[in-house]
Amino acid sequence: MRIETLPEEFVKAQPIIDTIEAAGYEAYYVGGSVRDTLLGLPIHDVDIATSAYPEEVKSLFKRTVDTGIEHGTVMILDHGTGYETTTFRTESGYQDYRRPDSVKFVRSLKEDLNRRDFTINALALKTDGSIIDYFDGLKDLKAHRIRAVGDPEKRFNEDALRMMRAVRFASQLNFVIDPETVVGIKHHGGLLTKIAVERIHVEFVKMLLGQWPAMGLDVFMETGLYQYCPDFKPYQAQFNQLRTELKSGMSNETAVWTLLAAAFNLSSKQVNQLLKDWKSANQLIEDVQVAVKAVHGIATHSVDAWLVYQTGNELLSIANEVAQKLGQSSYETASLLDQYGALQIHSKKALAITGQDLMAAGIKPGPQLGRALNFLERQVVEGQLDNQNKTLLEAAINYLNEKA
Repeated sequence: MRIETLPEEFVKAQPIIDTIEAAGYEAYYVGGSVRDTLLGLPIHDVDIATSAYPEEVKSLFKRTVDTGIEHGTVMILDHGTGYETTTFRTESGYQDYRRPDSVKFVRSLKEDLNRRDFTINALALKTDGSIIDYFDGLKDLKAHRIRAVGDPEKRFNEDALRMMRAVRFASQLNFVIDPETVVGIKHHGGLLTKIAVERIHVEFVKMLLGQWPAMGLDVFMETGLYQYCPDFKPYQAQFNQLRTELKSGMSNETAVWTLLAAAFNLSSKQVNQLLKDWKSANQLIEDVQVAVKAVHGIATHSVDAWLVYQTGNELLSIANEVAQKLGQSSYETASLLDQYGALQIHSKKALAITGQDLMAAGIKPGPQLGRALNFLERQVVEGQLDNQNKTLLEAAINYLNEKA
């Protein structure tokens, strides 16, 4: 097969390959960029594989960086854009079920492609547009099929993260996973516990961001892979429900975890524990806790000014997206955002009065000052008070006198 017109990304990288080939070595475009070109999808990183050994590659170019020299990867910077160029290699001995204990550089493209995860990722592209396909990757692309290169049992034993990559690709590409590959996942699911949570996290989120999440979730559940992920085992029924409800992917990572937290009916404390176990950033945890509270408000038709204010523009959109996915929303996102936009203030800093103003009026610093500001904030948000300095000062004094 030959691609008649190569995407611009490959054309720009051609001087790299031309230089390597002029020195007597082989060089090809490989990996996801080749797959995505054949599928008519946008290209991200352009990766190059070559028969030249790392030191031989470095001798051909003026500017290189050893980004992964122990595995044969050199970043070539000569033409403005950095291109990762990796020597053909074989691998052996995966004691941690993720990285090879031994890497051997070889001159054979077929040996290099033989170590890759799936046939659709084991294609090589020449600068003239011709495709090299040793493992029927083109046939699998046409059939919309994800199939392990060679023996799936061996592939997943080498790198257990490949199981998560399989379900992620199913979701992103709307591909089915080959039956033998599914069996391999069933047999090796337990090895996922050997993989760093951060790595699983990335693949899991990408799966739910994919356009066809049910394609990945089906295998994720049917193979039992879910039960080897942190804290997911008790939620089989909820995951199975999501398989039928999710007709499209989520908009971002916050939406992914808000969806799960809402579907699992987690408390704020449970959300914190789940996301801590998944090694999530503190800001993500805080955002999900706020968004889940808003989902509950949307689902129970108890959206008021205070909830809208506490949630904020971005998280309101996410909360309503999640509620709609779960069939729990009768709101239009635009109407919620309009409600937020109509508020007098959008943060406490926007109050027309400060603590300094209150102290100048004779209110002593301390807890009562904080209570007064909190009272004013809520009154302004709920439209009970106009956000004007004189009005707020009078209201604060009256409030504290009543509490005295």
